Amino acid sequence: MKDINGFIKRFEAGLTALEGVSWPEARRRYDTACQQFAPPDPAGLGVRDESVANVAVRRFSPFDAAAAGAVLYVHGGGFTIGSVRSHHGIAASLAEALGHEVMSVAYRLAPDATYADMLADCHAVAGAITPITAMVGDSAGGRLVMDLAKRLYAKIPLGLIYPPVEGLCEDTLGRDAPLLSRADVLSLQPYYPETRPAPLGSPPPSFALEVLAVEHDPLTVPLEAAVAHWRNAGADIGYRCAPGMVHGALHAHALLPNMQNAWQDFCQALASRITR
Repeated sequence: MKDINGFIKRFEAGLTALEGVSWPEARRRYDTACQQFAPPDPAGLGVRDESVANVAVRRFSPFDAAAAGAVLYVHGGGFTIGSVRSHHGIAASLAEALGHEVMSVAYRLAPDATYADMLADCHAVAGAITPITAMVGDSAGGRLVMDLAKRLYAKIPLGLIYPPVEGLCEDTLGRDAPLLSRADVLSLQPYYPETRPAPLGSPPPSFALEVLAVEHDPLTVPLEAAVAHWRNAGADIGYRCAPGMVHGALHAHALLPNMQNAWQDFCQALASRITR
């Protein structure tokens, strides 16, 4: 499958299957929908589930991983779904590309948990990693990583993949796109009420960032505005936008050439920051 329209059709069918079922069943079905696009694990990659600071994590260990430190990875899913299973393929690919262990956090989810609970889980794992070499967040996970970085006050590189930035509203969002509409984005705001100050009203979450966006996504316009603001504030930011791609296409990065190219560029740029 190298056609974005084919991906949209298949992923949309998976999202439709979530309607009208319980949260546990919706999460199980979402995991299945995402896993169908994941490539096989890279050769030599060790994967194990464990508990770190009383939080469940999935550890991805390349056979030639750097001796010290790990990368924290926080999955997406709109704060309500998503898991270390749904985003296994992304985390495995990240570990291989960076040459570092990646710790994927199984944080608690809304509506059972609050945003503060989610952030506390990520903070607990981050605090147990010595040293932490970078933090990467995808979609809702990107929002969590941004806020976690402010809490840690640590000068570490961040990787942000189409995150919801601060100040999202009708006036700041881009146009509707396949798999994610403006209404979809606005419907998530009750799950993270702590993160809605005035648009562009806060300093950069880090002064070393790599950012990955996609062309067709209502979050891209506010993200690009935030990147411009952060650069004006002195942040060193690498930015790339995958042409023709949509929100969620990272799951199929091994199947979609434009997503694969942007993902590889993102990973290489982040790897160079980790080794500086």
